[in-house]
Amino acid sequence: MPNAKGTLTKEWSRAIDDAAELGQKYMVCAFLFPDERKTIDDYKRHADLFNKSAEACKAKGIQFAYHNHDFEFKAIDGQMPYDLLLKNTDSKLVKMELDLYWTVFAGKDPVDLFKQSPGRFPLWHLKDMEKSESRAFAEVGTGSIDFVSILKAKKTAGLVHSFVEQDVCKRPPLEAIAISYGNVQKLKI
Repeated sequence: MPNAKGTLTKEWSRAIDDAAELGQKYMVCAFLFPDERKTIDDYKRHADLFNKSAEACKAKGIQFAYHNHDFEFKAIDGQMPYDLLLKNTDSKLVKMELDLYWTVFAGKDPVDLFKQSPGRFPLWHLKDMEKSESRAFAEVGTGSIDFVSILKAKKTAGLVHSFVEQDVCKRPPLEAIAISYGNVQKLKI
């Protein structure tokens, strides 16, 4: 909701003050709406906005991050928006919350991203992908994403926190989270 209050472009300082009062350590831009990401220039403007937003966060002891989906990995005018965001944002100010599902869905290897930009990925969304043609969401550890290999690179990534997320559940949500939780325990993150 681009016109909502407390966004990067409207009353951001108020949102930061509220987050600081609550003791939050991170503030994450979770999504860019389609109208905000039509061109490479849109991504360049967002990189600048992320840098400015992150500076304001840093002043209050909060780390700014950006959360990906698959659209950042679709080339526009021969350029990869995600690469542009990594290159055009300050690596100390702007970190990435890597959604493993969407990264793999887009055909990218998370470990390659970690090697390309070490230390930029303190936050991960652990989401799995069905071993099916639809590649639907699955409980962590039941799908096709190789979490063991990805986790071996957690130091390179700079991992601090990981979050289990499943956008859509085919079984009751509490049953799905119990399966994911059990499998995450086996991974020993």
